[in-house]
Amino acid sequence: MTGRGIRIEGLKKRYGSGETAVDALKGVNMEVAPGEVVGLVGPSGSGKSTLLKCLGAVIEPTAGRMTLGNEVIYDDGWKIRDLRALRRDKIGFVFQAPYLIPFLDVTDNVALLPMLAGEPNGEARKRALELLTALDVQHRAKAMPAQLSGGEQQRVAIARGLVNRPPVILADEPTAPLDSVRALAVIRILGDMAKRYQTAIIVVTHDEKIIPTFKRIYHIRDGVTHEEAGEGRGFE
Repeated sequence: MTGRGIRIEGLKKRYGSGETAVDALKGVNMEVAPGEVVGLVGPSGSGKSTLLKCLGAVIEPTAGRMTLGNEVIYDDGWKIRDLRALRRDKIGFVFQAPYLIPFLDVTDNVALLPMLAGEPNGEARKRALELLTALDVQHRAKAMPAQLSGGEQQRVAIARGLVNRPPVILADEPTAPLDSVRALAVIRILGDMAKRYQTAIIVVTHDEKIIPTFKRIYHIRDGVTHEEAGEGRGFE
């Protein structure tokens, strides 16, 4: 991918109208380059969830502009007709819980998205296995989700998020259920994958264990973002 990973300008979201209106986002600005991982932190009610839903094309903003790669996807209105295809092809999601499909093996859990996008089954499974190998879980390729450890499940979830090679990945509290060693391992993997595939990754987190690893952090308070340099200590 060339160009910007993701750029957000003056993004606003208002719920309701009149006296009961609530401005959840009041003009968010954010930019994440291809190959970069940034943290997004803030207290409950600060607007993190609303921002993530807007970025993921789950809800429609009220105003502003969003660009993925070189494509404007929102400019005071959606510029993309098929939002489902946008979410499938351009945005990867990694959640606090892996949400793997219990009746599919690991390979098919990862290959499902490209299959749904029309890629031949054999090619989709080949790409899935390449990612599983990169994430060092290829030996579990035929295992069912219930047979995996928590850390293995999260690696499979990361592979699923990357399989369609999206320009952006949104990771929502991906380390919350993990201990320090596994949490740092997941962030290291996300960093490695960002560089390898030139993906822009936003990690929403409260996890004090991983915040020092970010070189850049966006704090969101009362619907407004404030950028600051992180400690950027990496994975010491």
